[in-house]
Amino acid sequence: MTDQQDWGNPSKRKGRLTAVLVLATLISAFGSSFQYGYNVAVVNSPSLFIEAFYNSTYMERYGVPMEEEVLTLLWSLSVSMYPLGGLLGSLMVAPLVNKLGRKGTLLFNNIFSIVPAVMMGVSETIRSYEIIIVARVLVGICAGLSSNVVPMYLGEISPKNLRGALGIVPQLFITIGILSAQVLGIRNILGNSTGWPLMLGLTGIPAVVELLLLPLFPESPRYLLIQRGDDTTARKALQRLRGWEEVDEELSEMRLENQSERAEGQLSVVSLLSQASLRWQLTSIIVMNMGQQLSGVNAIYYYADSIYASAGVQENHIQFVTVGTGAVNVVMTIAAVFIVEAAGRRLLLLIGFGICCAACVLLTIALKFQESLSWMPYLSIACIIIYVIGHAIGPSPIPYVVTTEIFRQSSRPAAFMVAGSVHWLCNFTVGLVFPFLERGLGPYSFIIFSGVCLATFIYIWMVVQETKNKTFLEISQMFAKKNKGSEVGPEDVLSDTAF
Repeated sequence: MTDQQDWGNPSKRKGRLTAVLVLATLISAFGSSFQYGYNVAVVNSPSLFIEAFYNSTYMERYGVPMEEEVLTLLWSLSVSMYPLGGLLGSLMVAPLVNKLGRKGTLLFNNIFSIVPAVMMGVSETIRSYEIIIVARVLVGICAGLSSNVVPMYLGEISPKNLRGALGIVPQLFITIGILSAQVLGIRNILGNSTGWPLMLGLTGIPAVVELLLLPLFPESPRYLLIQRGDDTTARKALQRLRGWEEVDEELSEMRLENQSERAEGQLSVVSLLSQASLRWQLTSIIVMNMGQQLSGVNAIYYYADSIYASAGVQENHIQFVTVGTGAVNVVMTIAAVFIVEAAGRRLLLLIGFGICCAACVLLTIALKFQESLSWMPYLSIACIIIYVIGHAIGPSPIPYVVTTEIFRQSSRPAAFMVAGSVHWLCNFTVGLVFPFLERGLGPYSFIIFSGVCLATFIYIWMVVQETKNKTFLEISQMFAKKNKGSEVGPEDVLSDTAF
């Protein structure tokens, strides 16, 4: 059959990048995912100046300097409240997306960005460091919601042949957010004693953009049809997203999923945990999210500055090398967007975790002999860059894509709630434990991270199946076989030859 004939035949027609689909993707990713990355890195560069503000404010109030232990505690709270807020945001995912919809939740979530942006922006003027700590919890809630809801929204509005590529766009904007914070944190820009309040407050701008523009774009058609039962609005939304009138086949697939799930209703987290038919899907997202966060990515960034310094990079130049590393992260995530549909999810996960495992082992050796061999610091820098490349093509973006794909409409919100909670809990744990781990084990702490990468690699190799270019029903049926059970409902009529 020719391409022209395929175009006229709805069953053969492939989804394409329409203006509506592209703009909905970019606006939701910029308005929500960008902030996650930006707020991860925004406090790193100006940390000395923010700590000096804490100390001077305390001095003004009480007439004595702040004790070092108290300052360390307050700064630790300022940093760690962010992942704690992320955990709280993840726990809010299921009730909000079921009540407000995917797009509605993203719009509501802007409250948790604009309010803390104002709070942090005026913190120096009103001489309050407490307001920064509270604001970090609120932007954490924003990140916890956006890190789960944006992939869910994009996964549901994308055609199956573009779902992987568009599913990585949120992670791309997270890396762009990190890079933006690193660039703005350069001493000559905003990473100084006068610029840091503005730098912290800028996080509200993407939220305002999203609040103004996202209402112009459709809600998830799957949400409208399956959860709201609004056939007419779902059809209109799908027609706008696909750029053609003939959407009956895709709507039929949604109705089939709806019929098969009607007996279940919307699954709660407790129901999800007890479903034997979802056992391997649930285990897989937990393992992938734990692997993603416990693989040492935060520790790599923690060590980076000291490694650059030992390699002879001048102290005032380290910030530029850090920006270079952030740029590598962005470039490799862009590469993942373009190769995920060809290479598949499973292969990118295996390559990514494999590279990270090898890089952690090499980095341990390089750090061990850093003092005795003059060329070892350069090997350390190479290991950091290789690690960042490995993490950017697999472990960072792919778990979100897979979480969207391996759960159906009734279980997806609860699944994202579980995945998000594991993600942020592990993030918080690494931030809390790594300084002690580093003090006790030194460079050998990276052996633990290499072990985590290896264990995750083995699990993915043995359990996780490829999901590219399959409908949600086909993926569900594939896992039903693995769970040695059958999903209830009409999707059983799908022929095994569909796979």
